[in-house]
Amino acid sequence: MKIIKGLLVNCLFLLFFLSGASASAADFQHKQWDQLLKKYVVNIQQGRATQVDYAGMKTDRVELKQYLAALSKVSDVTFQGWSESQRLAFLINGYNAWTVELILTEYPNLESIKDLGSLFSSPWKKDFIPLLGKTRSLDNIEQDLIRGNFKEPRIHFALNCASIGCPALRGEAYQSDLLEAQLSDAINLFLSDSSRNRLQGNELQISKIFKWYQDDFEQQQTLAQFLVKNGKALKLTEQQQQALLRGDIDIEYLDYNWSLNVIR
Repeated sequence: MKIIKGLLVNCLFLLFFLSGASASAADFQHKQWDQLLKKYVVNIQQGRATQVDYAGMKTDRVELKQYLAALSKVSDVTFQGWSESQRLAFLINGYNAWTVELILTEYPNLESIKDLGSLFSSPWKKDFIPLLGKTRSLDNIEQDLIRGNFKEPRIHFALNCASIGCPALRGEAYQSDLLEAQLSDAINLFLSDSSRNRLQGNELQISKIFKWYQDDFEQQQTLAQFLVKNGKALKLTEQQQQALLRGDIDIEYLDYNWSLNVIR
């Protein structure tokens, strides 16, 4: 009888452990980050761009740090057990939240995220992020964890570098069950912003993001084909799309605005 009771106890403990592990894998909440974004990110240009109230965000820095601490507690084993959309939403949110935290380390005494680096040291290469068992940089999250594992070019319109030239910092957290719609919305909003992408005569002037990450956009197609697939957001007519595919419209890259995306 004692043996049977012992087996039952062990089975119940195992079931409890497994159910807890499953819940932790499925139920990681980005609620704190979502609340901060909704409170301190302001839409402009009909949502095609945003500005950030860094002064307000700084008053709630304790809340931000609590969220970052929660991200840091997630083990690599737990992370690897998540679905692809859960992992990607986690990394996008983490990248954006730690970018904001990096800005807050010196705000308001900076005009650009580049002020946090030097001639020989990039702010994106600073190792200050405890994540998945290692101390990482923003560059490591983007290049290795995201680009190295996800063949998803739309991430370039979800990651925010705290600059006016960047795609907007979304005013809500990315969520695994909404991720597809959120990424599609992000690229549409960015491409429809004529301050970043526009047709001028026979020249399509686009963000340098397309130059820096051209390989990501040309995984199975040319850059022109990728842009034509999103021709509606770029406000290209059918004739202009065909001209772009024929090479009759040149592609040029606009200068990037590294000024801080702060409320002005």
